[in-house]
Amino acid sequence: MRYYRAERNGGTSLLAAQGSTAYDLTETEPAPSSFLDLASAASLTGGTVDDVADNLIEEAPAVDLESVAGDLRRPLDPDEVWGAGVTYAISQEARQEEGGLAEAYLNAYEGERPEVYFKATPSRTVGPGEQVGIRGDSEWDVPEPEMAIVLYEDDIVGFTVGNDVCSRDIERENLLYLPQSKTYAKSCAIGPCISSPESIEDPLDVEMHMTIERDGETVFEEGTSTNQMVRTCEELVDFYTRYNEVPELSVLLTGTSIIPPDSVTLHEGDEIAIEIENIGTLENTVEQL
Repeated sequence: MRYYRAERNGGTSLLAAQGSTAYDLTETEPAPSSFLDLASAASLTGGTVDDVADNLIEEAPAVDLESVAGDLRRPLDPDEVWGAGVTYAISQEARQEEGGLAEAYLNAYEGERPEVYFKATPSRTVGPGEQVGIRGDSEWDVPEPEMAIVLYEDDIVGFTVGNDVCSRDIERENLLYLPQSKTYAKSCAIGPCISSPESIEDPLDVEMHMTIERDGETVFEEGTSTNQMVRTCEELVDFYTRYNEVPELSVLLTGTSIIPPDSVTLHEGDEIAIEIENIGTLENTVEQL
């Protein structure tokens, strides 16, 4: 099942979707208004979020997803967003020409411990249809399409689409500048929905595709599969949660294998579309900060 949040009937509704039909769970009793409510209820009952939703759908009014496509909001408000890096071969290969960075990235790719870093807070994270930001002091900015893990109290309760926008020239200048290249206003996007683990089946075998369009022309387009990941979701979650005060609801980005070349950088007004199989398509425009 997939879970959306949409502006509807003067408020924000939580929708559970099966195929093209969604059900407004907010119009049921006990009226869950967020994915956090579902995850909390599932934890208390020992079931899954789908189990909780199934018990509510019978009394929930049906909603045509197309009718709310323009009213979708960020599907959850994660207390924190973290990222995992160099989980695909291309991530470390792309740094081979970057001087002293090459060895550091190769060690992260081949080492037992993955790269895990803080990415964003809710105030730095946007949803579908909103603008992601590019820094005014950067000249090479790229989107990084990633499958994102949704966690409730350390447990994997869903997956969504993530865009880990990065100022690559700042990162390239000095590895110690990584936080500045990754963490800033509107540097992260998630959505358009959350797919339950049961809907994904195998998270290491889903197709991913990204396009960047400018003035109606495609300036970059590429696809990949998560079967190229060298880390499992459970492994990344394990290192993220080790000796860490993980918040109740968080998101962990799992890394990217789609990296635009040096000749491609984001401009204000660009349109980014990231599609992940069995989840959906996250669309954002670009704002120059």
